[in-house]
Amino acid sequence: MSSIKNHVQLIGNVGQEPTITNLENGKKVARLSLETNENYKNGNGEKQTDTNWHTVVAWGKVADIIEKFVHKGKEIGIVSKLKTRTYTMDDGNQRYVTEVVADEIQLMGNK
Repeated sequence: MSSIKNHVQLIGNVGQEPTITNLENGKKVARLSLETNENYKNGNGEKQTDTNWHTVVAWGKVADIIEKFVHKGKEIGIVSKLKTRTYTMDDGNQRYVTEVVADEIQLMGNK
C-alpha cells in the first residue's frame, strides 16, 4: 500500500516553454506548467471541458529530458508526487505553494 501514498499520474500539454535552472551545487531543476482537461456533460447534456493547470518541478535526469525534448504544446505523461512548501514574502506574509514533483516522464504525441 505504501507505493500508492502520495502518487500522482498526469497526462497533459505543456503550457509554456519549460524553465531550466542550473544551481550552484551542480544540480539542475526544470519547471513547467501542465494543462490537463476533463470532459463531461452538464445537466443539459452539453459537452463541457474543465481545464486545470499544474506547476511541475523536475530534478536531475528528468530535468535533462525536459530540457532536451519538452517544449510548449508537447503532450507528456508524468509520474509524480505532491509537495507543499512555504516561503515568506517581503511584506512578512507566509505563502504556501503545492507543486507536482515529477519522478518519471513519458514523451507522448507529436507536438
